[in-house]
Amino acid sequence: MEPSGPWTSAEAQSFLCATAIPLRLSAVSPSGFPIVVSLWFVSDKNVIWCATSKAAKVVRFLSANKKCGFEVAADQPPYRGLRGQARAKICPDRGQEILVRLIDRYLENREGRLARWLLARAEGEVAIRLDPIRIQSWDYTSRMATVGPRGRP
Repeated sequence: MEPSGPWTSAEAQSFLCATAIPLRLSAVSPSGFPIVVSLWFVSDKNVIWCATSKAAKVVRFLSANKKCGFEVAADQPPYRGLRGQARAKICPDRGQEILVRLIDRYLENREGRLARWLLARAEGEVAIRLDPIRIQSWDYTSRMATVGPRGRP
């Protein structure tokens, strides 16, 4: 899928693979209002994968309404990233596999305290598959070249 904005699909994919920050995922709650959660993610071409506890509210909300939004963007200059809309699918059979991939991506190794804690609970994980239907990129790198980390020149 070709994103709107300054990046090609190859540049967008490169950004997703190189950026190890949480993805912000929005889902529609039963009240009709959106909720936003931050989740680790891994990208496989046109699919974005996350994992979370099968008891998480976001799993319930996405099971009831597959329409969601997402954003991957750092909170510090230069401001750039991707946002979009997707259809979510809960994949219980892929939870442990995706969790291990996320640990490998975000943590130094599987032997650390957090990694061991997460792996001990792996049976309760489900994968969230995001199939983007719209993607928009933005990149303010050139206009923020002289801006410091707090947004000041």
